[in-house]
Amino acid sequence: MCFITPVLRTIAYQTPVNVRGLEKSVNSELNLASFCQSTLPFSVKPPISTPADEAIVLHYLPFTLHNPSVSVELTRNFSIIAHIDHGKTTLSDRLLEHTQTVSQREAQEQHLDSMDLEREKGITIKSHPVTLVFNSRDGKTYKLNLLDTPGHVDFSYEVSRSLAACEGAILIIDAAQGVEAQTMANVNLAMEQDLAIVPVLNKIDLPAADVDRCRTQLEEILAIPGDHAIPASAKQGIGIEDILEAVVELVPPPVENPDGLLRASVFDSLYDAYRGVISYVRVVSGEMKKGDKIKLFHTPTNYEIKEVGHFTPKMTKTEKLQTGDVGYIIANMKSSAEVKIGDTITHKDKPCREPLAGFKEIRPMVFSGIYPIDTSDYEALKVAMGKLQINDAAFTFQTESSTALGFGFRCGFLGLLHMEIIQERLRREFDMDVISTYPSVIYEVTKTDGEELIVDNPSYLPESQTIEEIREPMVRIFIMLPGDYIGDAMQLIMEKRGELENTETIDEFRVLLTAVVPLADILVDFNDRLKSMTKGYGSMDYEHAGYRAANMVKMDMLIAGDPVEAFSTIVHRDKAVYRGRELAAKLKEVIPTQMFVVAIQAAIGGNIIARETISAMRKNVTAKCYGGDISRKRKLLEKQKKGKAKMKAFGKVNIPQDAFIKVLKSGD
Repeated sequence: MCFITPVLRTIAYQTPVNVRGLEKSVNSELNLASFCQSTLPFSVKPPISTPADEAIVLHYLPFTLHNPSVSVELTRNFSIIAHIDHGKTTLSDRLLEHTQTVSQREAQEQHLDSMDLEREKGITIKSHPVTLVFNSRDGKTYKLNLLDTPGHVDFSYEVSRSLAACEGAILIIDAAQGVEAQTMANVNLAMEQDLAIVPVLNKIDLPAADVDRCRTQLEEILAIPGDHAIPASAKQGIGIEDILEAVVELVPPPVENPDGLLRASVFDSLYDAYRGVISYVRVVSGEMKKGDKIKLFHTPTNYEIKEVGHFTPKMTKTEKLQTGDVGYIIANMKSSAEVKIGDTITHKDKPCREPLAGFKEIRPMVFSGIYPIDTSDYEALKVAMGKLQINDAAFTFQTESSTALGFGFRCGFLGLLHMEIIQERLRREFDMDVISTYPSVIYEVTKTDGEELIVDNPSYLPESQTIEEIREPMVRIFIMLPGDYIGDAMQLIMEKRGELENTETIDEFRVLLTAVVPLADILVDFNDRLKSMTKGYGSMDYEHAGYRAANMVKMDMLIAGDPVEAFSTIVHRDKAVYRGRELAAKLKEVIPTQMFVVAIQAAIGGNIIARETISAMRKNVTAKCYGGDISRKRKLLEKQKKGKAKMKAFGKVNIPQDAFIKVLKSGD
């Protein structure tokens, strides 16, 4: 006879119909207290007294007892893709609630966004997978692995790796906004991975919702049948059941490899101070469990698995991960740099021959100097950056020094948003007050002697007479906007040295512009200006488009004849004069008046292209002369003049720290 714990007896007494059938399947060693603490995705601790807790346990017990390892045929792996603010995270919340993955008392907005910064900005920064248990209308219990991914273009590589771990994707379209630029980019990523797409028309409860128009856009723009789209409202909970049924029906199950060898793809990782590196994996074939010896293709070190598990959404230990599973592993890894996104995990003793396709190193695209405002915080800033890098392998830094700003770091980022997030995390998590220099990109330089250089800092650019060619990174941008603003958008593209490739009419209201623009020119203000000129209706997405030769020069700022490297930039020759005048005018406003005339000059090599002058501080040396001969006043003024000339010859301009802060922040 089965041993039933007192807790289970209580539940059986109160809900005998649901639990009595479980008694035949319950193992004699079952400990419900242990089950509640280790298996349930939330804190349900015996004794179980509330009806809500009883319902939760009853929901998960059949799945755990009857399906300790769900067959591959009943597994579905999918992601959610959408344009920014189309309701991706809200839909994730409703899916968690509908499948009772989280209890009502633990339910909250943006449940899968664990960082305060994610909640405030309303964006997803880190991937958050979760395993859902869904009882379908066909009477079967399915295991649904949802991968909630970042949506911003800065993290497009992580998104592509996450999509590679899926067989399908839910495509969300705002019924009031329709198809946007990023919608098209995400659909293209999904189609490149050959994913099954489940279209969802969200926010149908809004007064401006136009379902028919969105169905037409699906067919004409994305080539997806419009009648397959599911009308829904994630906010109101409309259509959630239909979406889950569509995932079960349309998304194919994972395909097992006949050789049975372990192949697992890493799509994200994070660092825990007590447990080490936690790798998020998708098992493509084979299985992995505690004690297995593993290796990665792009890391020479071998590791031993200490723990495996699923996300529910909290990390929940399991005996093993098998084909089709999405979960986590903990091995003896001490830094996330040891495991790279997109790498393949296999067994040490029985490895697969080839890694999974698609791996490439993540390369930072934007660089900026980060310095502590208080120079005594240098060591603390170094420690803080090391901790951030442990959790974010895409973030790189190395030490550098500046005569103006002191000791700091040259940091690499995936994009401007990534840079902003890192700076904000330094302020919030480590209480570091920092100043960042003007963002720059990576240039490819060919010298006259044939040597190839990668330059990410203006200070490292060789002398102009030794340079054969400079190539700057280009991006292909896709701008979707109302037709009324097409002229303004084309003017903005030309201003940023872009070339318009294609103009396509999407519908009677909107057009799609495709252009190639230098990455350096869209970093700072391009998207803000686009949103401003289109009154918020314009949307933009971009992809990298290689390098192109350009007439780039290094522009130095001279203050009293001395170059200040903190203000040096690499600019296009045609824009150098404008940029030089702009920076010189800003410096004139923030540099304090000296006892002598100070010249602020922008220079390219030996040529001065812009100048501003700070007048000398003047003391009225004739104030004590009350009348008398004019020659006395002239003598005093001449003496003052000679003194100022002497100061100018030997004096140096001491630029205060706040001047650097004001100039650099105004440029960000």
